[in-house]
Amino acid sequence: MTSRRQVLRLIGGSAAALAAIGAGGAAFVATREPVAAQRPWSDAARGGFGEPRLDALAWAILAPNPHNRQPWLFELVGDDTIIVHCDLNRRLPQTDPFDRQIVIGFGCMLELLRMAAAEQGHHAHIELFPEGEPPPRLDGRAIAHVRFEAGGQADPLFAHASTRRSNKEVFDASRPVSAQVLSDLAGHAGPLLRTGLIADPAGIAALRALTWRAMQTELTTARAHHESIELMRIGRAEIEANPDGIALSGAAIELMNRAGLVTRASLSDPRSPAFRQTLALYESLTHSAMAHIALVSPGNSRAEQIRAGRDWLRLNLAATASGLGLHPLSQALQEFPEMAAHYDEAHARLAPDGGTVQMLGRVGYGPQTAPTPRWPLETRIVSV
Repeated sequence: MTSRRQVLRLIGGSAAALAAIGAGGAAFVATREPVAAQRPWSDAARGGFGEPRLDALAWAILAPNPHNRQPWLFELVGDDTIIVHCDLNRRLPQTDPFDRQIVIGFGCMLELLRMAAAEQGHHAHIELFPEGEPPPRLDGRAIAHVRFEAGGQADPLFAHASTRRSNKEVFDASRPVSAQVLSDLAGHAGPLLRTGLIADPAGIAALRALTWRAMQTELTTARAHHESIELMRIGRAEIEANPDGIALSGAAIELMNRAGLVTRASLSDPRSPAFRQTLALYESLTHSAMAHIALVSPGNSRAEQIRAGRDWLRLNLAATASGLGLHPLSQALQEFPEMAAHYDEAHARLAPDGGTVQMLGRVGYGPQTAPTPRWPLETRIVSV
């Protein structure tokens, strides 16, 4: 969704807003970043939670996940086991009506958990859906049981966990991504899913157009767009009170929010200049893709969805290692009725021989971005 840099472009830049700060402006600017909400990233790198499971979970909670909902809850059992639950209130019923994308987010988290445990010399034995897979939506059954054992082989990709991002910026159109770099990137996914690389000009153009049309559909389907609007956290106070969802931070953002330029109402009103300019922004974003990458599973079981998340996390880390940006464009894969034509086209293009396209993303070179806010680890530990 919208990044801070994008919003600044949306309203024509930050210079006028910052000029309005006047005396004491430097102090105001210096205090607008949501430092507390970003602290879990430095906490994970520092470690020292005093328990191997907690040290690994401190990394796991930094995994990418839909709309940054962070839907995971962890129950510590005995001295070696974690039971992973879903906070059912953190699902996305409008854009993810079957919880497929939420489950993919759990796959990302479990892979990062496994890698962090291995870095400490532990093997995380993961048993998925021990009480059975819950269709058509998640319920109170556990997502996974994770048992820590001695062993585990360190993974070189883990070195990039602290700088991994889902890059939601416009990519550099002057920097193509070489076929070798893309091939190396795809090599980090596992063998259970097909990894599709789209790097030919005609294929890139077709997927740029498809992902843009799908983005328009989400933004102009009122209930789907409202789901995102309700998850926007505008300004430091909102972000630090609820460090999940879609964070918009910085001095200029807060000033524009006070002026009524960047508000939930203005960003959700199809008649407003802000809404129309948001559409233009997303068009430039989708059309800056320099290549696309897709993950296709044979079926659509919960286990395959988890596998897609695990592979996506690895692709994201490998992209980081290569200096690439990787940004999921999941709109065309969403399963609400208004998206059906785009869903069908995505599958016709990316899975012509059958299967389910679990993930689709754009690849390119983009600017570095700040870490996404996270809830502190202690808020994700529960007693059930």
